[in-house]
Amino acid sequence: MYKTVTAEEALRVVKSNDRVYIQAAAAAPQSLVKALSARHEELRNVEVCHLHTEGVAPYADPKYRDSFHVNSFFIGKNVRHTLKAGNGSYTPVFLSELPRLFQQRILDIDVVLIHVSVPDRHGYCSLGVSVEATLAAIDNAKIVIAQVNPQMPRTHGAGILHVSEIDYFVEVDETLPEHHMAEPSAIESEIGNHVASLIEDRSTLQMGIGSIPNAVLTRLTNHKDLGLHTEMFSDGVIDLILSNVITGNYKKINRGRALSTFLIGSKRLYDYVDDNPFVEMRASNYTNNTAYIKQNPKMVAINSAIEIDLTGQVCADSIGSNMYSGVGGQMDFIRGASLSQGGKAIIALPSVTKSGISRIVPVLKPGAGVVTSRAHVHYVVTEYGIANLYGKTIQNRAKALVEIAHPDHREAIDRAYYDMIK
Repeated sequence: MYKTVTAEEALRVVKSNDRVYIQAAAAAPQSLVKALSARHEELRNVEVCHLHTEGVAPYADPKYRDSFHVNSFFIGKNVRHTLKAGNGSYTPVFLSELPRLFQQRILDIDVVLIHVSVPDRHGYCSLGVSVEATLAAIDNAKIVIAQVNPQMPRTHGAGILHVSEIDYFVEVDETLPEHHMAEPSAIESEIGNHVASLIEDRSTLQMGIGSIPNAVLTRLTNHKDLGLHTEMFSDGVIDLILSNVITGNYKKINRGRALSTFLIGSKRLYDYVDDNPFVEMRASNYTNNTAYIKQNPKMVAINSAIEIDLTGQVCADSIGSNMYSGVGGQMDFIRGASLSQGGKAIIALPSVTKSGISRIVPVLKPGAGVVTSRAHVHYVVTEYGIANLYGKTIQNRAKALVEIAHPDHREAIDRAYYDMIK
């Protein structure tokens, strides 16, 4: 049905000055990435672009700066060092708009590296656990190289492509990168309790992975007829689906289905979504489209932040001027939930960092970026309670946020803020 080559043979098509896109998250094709990186002596000025990727990223080693430059649309741990080292850059973009950069050829793609399931008897492969902007990259790339893996789940939705759309096939048999959830701490559990109290029956949820979303999910077991319309999810939703808590029956978009654009979790998650029609994978310009999100009644968007100031400005992508992650889909869902009938836009975060520094601050650090503006924020949740900022004056917002800050910092935050505005 198709002819296979080795990863080394396939990656010979990459030339100096090319731009290469790598499929995101747990679908990052490890064998292809390694083969690309191995050509560092021959290549010069190759731009490697992607969202967050799991697994290895040897091309990001600063010693290969003449060969590869990393362009991150969302900065993952495996490439974060490149910004300071000088062999990496960050391109701010809403996740909903990333496909447009390729479709409108604002960024031309020469080669795209993807990771697919084994073709079915009709010759169709699945992009498995990550669709995001990969379909747009495939449609606009000159060359498509696929890592074909029997361990890649065959997911339903839009991430289906025929073997005729692929130029080179590299067969592998390897496990996907896994993310195992730790038990929530006491603080995270308390935040989970507060957030869960805001979620009504028949709500539709957006949340990421991490201890706080997991803590929220564990407190929803008595809810009824929840929906899932999110950019990503992990193992925490499986038991809620199996116990008929998440049904999707009251969604307006993809009713009766769980909607996502990428997945990261354990093998249990990957096995669960394999050939499961309840889970639909769509491109990020669909899942993160505010016009679609807002159609779901009682849409609840749960996102986090690095810090938030007393006016409600949310910094979620940098620590001061040091870029840490990215814009991602936070604004897509915050806005969509805000416009939903009965919707709730929630920022949930611990009151302090691990070193005890307050994350509710009088003013954001110099150089910090505002991912979610003060006008978009509705609810802010810490372990000390819930602050509803919607429709509140600046002064009332400041008072509400001080009340959910850590008690050790409340007086100092309050005093610093009012000294600043005198």
